[in-house]
Amino acid sequence: MGPSSSYVLGSDDPEIARLDGQAEALRSGTALLLGAAGIREGMRVLELGTGVGHVAFQLATLVGPSGSVVAIDQAATLLAVAESRRRAGGVENVVFAEADAREFRDAEPFDAVVARLLLFHLPDAGDVVLHHAGALRPGGVWVALDFDVGGARAEPEVALVSTLLGWVETAFRGAGADPRIGARLASLLRHAGLSDVGTFGIQPYLSPDTPPGASLLAEVVRALAKPITAAGLATEAELGVGTLEERIDAALRDADAVLLAPTLVGAWGRAGVSDAPQP
Repeated sequence: MGPSSSYVLGSDDPEIARLDGQAEALRSGTALLLGAAGIREGMRVLELGTGVGHVAFQLATLVGPSGSVVAIDQAATLLAVAESRRRAGGVENVVFAEADAREFRDAEPFDAVVARLLLFHLPDAGDVVLHHAGALRPGGVWVALDFDVGGARAEPEVALVSTLLGWVETAFRGAGADPRIGARLASLLRHAGLSDVGTFGIQPYLSPDTPPGASLLAEVVRALAKPITAAGLATEAELGVGTLEERIDAALRDADAVLLAPTLVGAWGRAGVSDAPQP
């Protein structure tokens, strides 16, 4: 189903810790977007690219005991963490499975397909959306949640933040990712034949005293350090990942600046539903 792609951020312990911090920062926005998309009790949901299961567990709460979640990922290391957390939390309505989002197909249709921060990393994102549109029952909903990094900045401008965001975006693009795909989610759903498409974004505004702004940016840069240095964007000394969080925080405080995080965009569309007004 098109070109292969690797998850450039990895799956080691520091990356799991970064994912945990990111998931906490995205929890409320994700809940708002899933609710707006119509995820509700009793649904059978497929989640693509679950990682360590953050969204799967949110979905499990939304669909309740009468619903169920099948959550897939290619990374066995991340799935092992997700399964351990599922057992520890006594969550009974989630099943984790190792599978490729490009190829997975279940014998039974789903009421919803959900992907958060997966399409970002896929050069063939449109093909993946189309593939799973075929997994929906009539009226089922495809829900894509992803970043648009284009609006991320410090206000007023902080040179260090602008430089780091430029390096991050260039490194992601060099790895075949699309850091502004959030702006195109609705278009991807329409091109896959989905109807009644809706979309909006949520962008946190983080003051220096509002965690976890500086730490989230620093951790993304740390995770991308090898691609950034390999591309010649910066040297290890220029990155200075050991002190980066403190330097970002100090720069924001010196400028009395607010950090605008990447926008978390949600888009959803339904299978087998016409856009035409009903009589």
